[in-house]
Amino acid sequence: MDTLEEQIAHLTRTVEDLSDIVARQERELALVTRRAQMLMAREAEREAQGGGGVVVGDERPPHY
Repeated sequence: MDTLEEQIAHLTRTVEDLSDIVARQERELALVTRRAQMLMAREAEREAQGGGGVVVGDERPPHY
């Protein structure tokens, strides 16, 4: 009986630890998702303004 109680205690602790980890990962994922959305919105705004500024192929940058 003591062995079963020990196993239950260990399993309960493991479930609680995993629950904490999942909760932390959910918060981190929400933060990363928010940041990605902000970056995409910022990039869409920059493209709409026409400020590309990307050098394509062999094109020389303006400072040459």
